[in-house]
Parts: sequence; C-alpha cells; structure tokens
Amino acid sequence: MHTILYNIVMLITRVHNYLLTLNNQFENSFTDKELHFLIIGAFGIALVLLLHPIFLWLSKTGHTMVISFLYVLTVVLVLTFAIEIGQGYYGTGAMELDDVIYGVAGFLAFFAAFSVVRGIIHMITRAFRDDDDDQDPEWLR
Repeated sequence: MHTILYNIVMLITRVHNYLLTLNNQFENSFTDKELHFLIIGAFGIALVLLLHPIFLWLSKTGHTMVISFLYVLTVVLVLTFAIEIGQGYYGTGAMELDDVIYGVAGFLAFFAAFSVVRGIIHMITRAFRDDDDDQDPEWLR
C-alpha cells in the first residue's frame, strides 16, 4: 500500500512540477493555489462534460441503477482509501491495500446479491401486472 501511494504521489508531483515549469516558462504569475484552482477546476468540468451525456443516456434508457452503482462505488473507493491513509498517518492500524480490495469486493458482492434479488422481484411483478401497466414501480427501477 505504501508503495502504491508513494508512486501515485510521485506521479502527481511530477505533473505538478511540470505545470509549475510551464507557468514559469510562459512568465505567468499564478501561485500554487491559483494553479490548483485552475487545473482541478478544469479537470472537474472535463469529467462533467464527459460523464453527463453518458449519465443522461443511462437515465433516459431506464438505467438509473447504473448511475447509483457508479456513484456509490466512487464513494466506497474514496472512503476505503481515506480509512487506510488515516490508519497509516495516525498509526491507528496497518495501511494495507488488501483492506481496500476486500472492502470494495464486499460492496461488489453485496451489490451482486442485491441485483439478483431485484431481478427476481422484477420478474415477479412483470408476471402479475396488467398489460396496460408497462412500467415498474419507482422503487423498483
């Protein structure tokens, strides 16, 4: 875990130093904080522009559960990494990549079980609903 985090930090440091070099080469006077504001802001809006059409298509095609899954997966990843980094920083536990992997695997296993149960409920409700009622209840979508 330490090696992976170290490599990630070193990659970010190299990109950071490269951007500072570009800032100096073009004789701009952006501070480090202003560069963070500009770069992270631009990165964030680029992700929005990339992901929004995909999420819009998913919602229009009735795949809102995929959006929920991706959002929760992101939160689970951030949370598990934050816990491990906190353990390493404060010495309250061992910072191990396996803990992250097992935590995320736990979420994936629970989501898979949830999906199976949800699929069974879908099949049952479709079997007993009227032909005029072609939509699943909102809680089931």
